[in-house]
Amino acid sequence: MTLKFITHYGLHFIFPALIAFLFFRKQWVKVYFIFIATMFVDLDHILANPIFDTNRCSINFHPLHSYIAIGIYTLGTLFKPSRVIAFGLLLHMLTDTVDCLL
Repeated sequence: MTLKFITHYGLHFIFPALIAFLFFRKQWVKVYFIFIATMFVDLDHILANPIFDTNRCSINFHPLHSYIAIGIYTLGTLFKPSRVIAFGLLLHMLTDTVDCLL
């Protein structure tokens, strides 16, 4: 396993658990599963050819990873009903940004 692989999947699965536990302690399990569910944002990868490319940066390449989408996710944190989902999407974008740097 490469450093990129370990970092990418660690940030996708371990980091959200830590954030959920630290900031949403009373409902951390529920919040963690919501964070994990936000990975469905990767469904936009099926629009790309090839669908998966280890050397491609997802940020601003896929529609749900675009700067406009990230701006919408950021706005979503301002509203309580969408806050946890929006925060999960932003964690996902952060992970993919780190992935672009490695």
